[in-house]
Amino acid sequence: MSSARLDRLETQAPASSYDGIDAMLADARSRLERISPRRAFQELLTSDAVLVDIRPAAQRAEEGEVAGWLPVLVVERNVLEWRFDPRSDASLSIAAFDRRVIVLCQEGYTSSLAADSLQRLGIDRATDVVGGFAAWLRDGMPAAE
Repeated sequence: MSSARLDRLETQAPASSYDGIDAMLADARSRLERISPRRAFQELLTSDAVLVDIRPAAQRAEEGEVAGWLPVLVVERNVLEWRFDPRSDASLSIAAFDRRVIVLCQEGYTSSLAADSLQRLGIDRATDVVGGFAAWLRDGMPAAE
């Protein structure tokens, strides 16, 4: 190993470790101000917020989708950070550090980890929907026909 690589390794902070996924999820959520489906809907109507559905295509096909007339983007989880980091060559044109990004998954677990990841990149207004798309439907929010 090169001495430069060794020097870098010695100065890097150790990665966080967790006693299971529940602890990891709790840590991520400790940095988020999670919102209800109703509040997410209101923000979509009254602000610059964008709802980002990170569910895979098969899950969206089976469970349904948010109504297309809302500012909703489908960005699957595996590319989310690249699409919303304004420094990335693969970022979307709407990517901005001050963008309100509301992440949606099926039940509100994966979205918490994803929103926390966006915050760690500097997108400080990122959050997620409590209960995910299942709660979106239960609360009567608009879905695609």
